[in-house]
Amino acid sequence: MTLVAGIDSSTQSCKVVIRDAETGKLVRQGRASHPDGTEVHPEAWWTALRQAIEEAGGLDDVAAASVAGQQHGMVVLDENGEVVRPALLWNDTRSAGAAADLIDDLGGGDAGRRAWVDAVGIVPVASFTLTKLRWLARHEPENAARVAAVCLPHDWLTWKLSGAHGLDTLRTDRSDASGTLYWSAAANAYRPDLLELGFGRRIITPEVLGPTGVAGHLPNGAPLGPGAGDNAAAGLGAGAAPGDVVISIGTSGTVFVSSDVAPDDPSGTVAGFADTTGRFLPIVVTLNAARVLDAATRLLNVDHAELSRLALSAPAGADGLVLIPYLEGERTPNRPNATGAIHGLTLRTSDPAHLARAAVEGMLCALADGLDALVAQGAAANRVVLVGGGARSEAVRRIAPALFGLPVLVPPPGEYVADGAARQAAWVTAGGDAPPTWSAETPEVYEDDSVPLIREQYAAARDSVIDRAAR
Repeated sequence: MTLVAGIDSSTQSCKVVIRDAETGKLVRQGRASHPDGTEVHPEAWWTALRQAIEEAGGLDDVAAASVAGQQHGMVVLDENGEVVRPALLWNDTRSAGAAADLIDDLGGGDAGRRAWVDAVGIVPVASFTLTKLRWLARHEPENAARVAAVCLPHDWLTWKLSGAHGLDTLRTDRSDASGTLYWSAAANAYRPDLLELGFGRRIITPEVLGPTGVAGHLPNGAPLGPGAGDNAAAGLGAGAAPGDVVISIGTSGTVFVSSDVAPDDPSGTVAGFADTTGRFLPIVVTLNAARVLDAATRLLNVDHAELSRLALSAPAGADGLVLIPYLEGERTPNRPNATGAIHGLTLRTSDPAHLARAAVEGMLCALADGLDALVAQGAAANRVVLVGGGARSEAVRRIAPALFGLPVLVPPPGEYVADGAARQAAWVTAGGDAPPTWSAETPEVYEDDSVPLIREQYAAARDSVIDRAAR
């Protein structure tokens, strides 16, 4: 049996899976937690990765490995390869002003947004790496002066695993590079002029590898794959077919589909990322997803199973109670300073069941808005593949079809990001034009009639939300 390793360094934890390269069968696995916060020193990820590898029985017997990770995080290194400051993560919104400035730099307003889409396929928002570099240059000039290179979380971990030291050995892949604002998926090339525009000077960036490129080697000589951003890896791990829209409910919410055509959305709702196979990955991302459910359990002092039971005991639409889930600001729509809100609170709706239902529906409505945006950009949407921790909620699974208007497939619970990285590693060892086909367990299928009222009352409440900064 030939073994491969897949690593998922997510916002909340690090997962390692060891799988049979031919069949995909899980052999062993490990896990370790990451610290909370939107600013984390990369050494915490390295510590967690080593713990997870040890729990998984080590990597000495694997033929290849690959690292997937949270996207956009700014890891800045000095000329000696030392980390200059803790990484600003994708969900750190302090660079919202820098994002607005970058749009102004290319003309402002609709013209500026169009210019960014034409250049790199995405419009600046606080999540993307270049906005964080602009923030660093403006707010921490002494740290900025030390920066010799910038990379992303999965790039840095791959580099550490390989034992490399020189900045010229940093490697990344198309999917993660496409979320930086200084690499174009359509052109398959960096835009150093935009990096200079954002940061004030040019610095070293990782070499971008193709789907089966070798980013380095483990101590046993096994190759390290190019890795991936977490969403692209999840699509590969879930085995999504053409027309399958993957909706992942994790720390963030993501709605994406592999496509032969790059999106063209100057509103910035649909980002033009790349996937792990050489194609495009139109994607919509929300900042608030599974943690909306976590917040509801705390408010109601229940566990997740009871939250589901409560939600399913209330009527569809929660009798007009609507929860707008902007608990940490929001990226889509771009309202970094907004807060969550509850609308339609009456004596009738003032009970745990209605609030539980509103929390589930509010989170799903935000994702349904993303699905609408993908379809408006020409994406084929035949069914939804629902993954991530939030997909384990019975209420989420049963309510989702009524909001998405499509059949919802829920694969067995798994570590799909890590699985995608493992499948990529198997592809590196096998070669060829496509990743190996792994046997998949039969998903559960959920179907229901669409309930437009839920989306309509959500839209009315959503559009009344005002950013705190705008007041």
